[in-house]
Amino acid sequence: MQRLQKKDQEIQALQQQLAWFKRQLFGRKSEKRIDESPHQSTLAALFPAAEPSQDECGDTVTVETHSRRKKTHPGTPEDSGLRFDEDKVPVKEIMIEAPELKGKDADQYDIIRYEHSYRLAQQPASYVVLKYIRPVLRHKQQHTLITTLAPANVFDKSLADVSFITGLLVDKFVYHLPLYRQHQRIKAAHIQISRATLGQLADRAARLLEPIALAILRAILQSRVLALDETPSKVGRQKAAHAKRGKMKTGYFWPLYGDQDEVYFSFSPSRATAHLETLLNGYTGTLVTDGYAAYDRFSAKVEGITHAQCWVHTRRYFEKALDAEPSLAHYALDLISALYSHERMINEKQLDAKAKQVYRIEHTSAIVDTFFAWCQEILERPDLIAENNPIITAVGYALKRQQALRVFLSDPAVPLDTNHVERALRVIPMGRKNWLFNWSELGAHNAAIIQTLLSTCRLQGVDPYTYLTDVLQRVGQHPASRVEELTPRVWKTMFAGNPIKSDLEL
Repeated sequence: MQRLQKKDQEIQALQQQLAWFKRQLFGRKSEKRIDESPHQSTLAALFPAAEPSQDECGDTVTVETHSRRKKTHPGTPEDSGLRFDEDKVPVKEIMIEAPELKGKDADQYDIIRYEHSYRLAQQPASYVVLKYIRPVLRHKQQHTLITTLAPANVFDKSLADVSFITGLLVDKFVYHLPLYRQHQRIKAAHIQISRATLGQLADRAARLLEPIALAILRAILQSRVLALDETPSKVGRQKAAHAKRGKMKTGYFWPLYGDQDEVYFSFSPSRATAHLETLLNGYTGTLVTDGYAAYDRFSAKVEGITHAQCWVHTRRYFEKALDAEPSLAHYALDLISALYSHERMINEKQLDAKAKQVYRIEHTSAIVDTFFAWCQEILERPDLIAENNPIITAVGYALKRQQALRVFLSDPAVPLDTNHVERALRVIPMGRKNWLFNWSELGAHNAAIIQTLLSTCRLQGVDPYTYLTDVLQRVGQHPASRVEELTPRVWKTMFAGNPIKSDLEL
């Protein structure tokens, strides 16, 4: 009998897992809830089952046709849906000759104006070789030769212009184009360069930019509220004797998000708490994370750190319980949804910190109390206590983290979730789907440096190509004591108005 009960429990657990996997494959990817209204009409009600015949419709009435004015958008050329800035986008003009002006009656026509139409075109690959023509001088009296020096480059004796290095990094880390595909595209443009050279250029650029990434880290550690997460990535081959041939090791990228919209990526070969101690050495403030136990252990033994946790991760456990306990799971989701409704109200009213805290105490605190009281009641219900019951798992997860989930009520700067840092770390999973892995831990460390700068550029509204082109040329002469001026947040106020450009753009 016990064996049958155990089998039933295993079958139930497997059915729940299967239902979850089906939702991942065929269900909605958004976590937003769709509330069905009883007053909402369905498609079946909007359209009849069959078209009525002409006899059933009776007499027909002719309605005059009308013309609809075409909507135009600012900056949109006529007769085209393109929108572009002609000062930034190259436009090649092609003059179309009128056949009437070539015939015997050409003198009967006058050109009164020109019409313009636009088409978006693309070249297979756009690379330019800069040819510097340098005069060699001979001194008439001393009979010595002097060769004019070539302009300074980012790397001495390098074949790559700064524009190429910038494009290489932006293509890989913003548009996730692996180096081997970039190498294929360069070859298709009839240019021969080794793939190893591309890797060396990326490595040298990362080492040159590392002090700026560390300056971003120092600025982030001054934040009163930090958000932290981690995501895995394949890094290097396993060399253990028992490892399978071609088996990759798993490393972790840790994005650290500050309160000035800056993000720092750190790489670690493991997911251990020891990396947190190194990354957050000396930090005091509030740390917002998901439910990973290492964060809780770290916060518990470090003085001056308050640990807050994410309501979205809590919500996901109740979403997983929808199939097993729909009514109970929906009740929990409704309470959590009410929390976010009040947060939207706070944002719409643009409340300051003090008013935000008062609003949360008056409106949100009662919902939180109701939620945890309900969780305690569910945990005590004997009809729900069963092994692998997803609603019990969800309730247990929430109650275990109750103190951390309440932190946002006492600190208006603490968000309800870690969605902002999860959006920032998406570049790593996108990279996993494209360049698949890092060949070495050094390569992963370099990827973390470049992603720190480019992701922060996106958060600060800075064009990554313009930024890297300027900073790669500026960093060599910029005082090390003022390296924070080259971080995207400060750079956009100091240098964005007159950035250093490549010779290609001059």
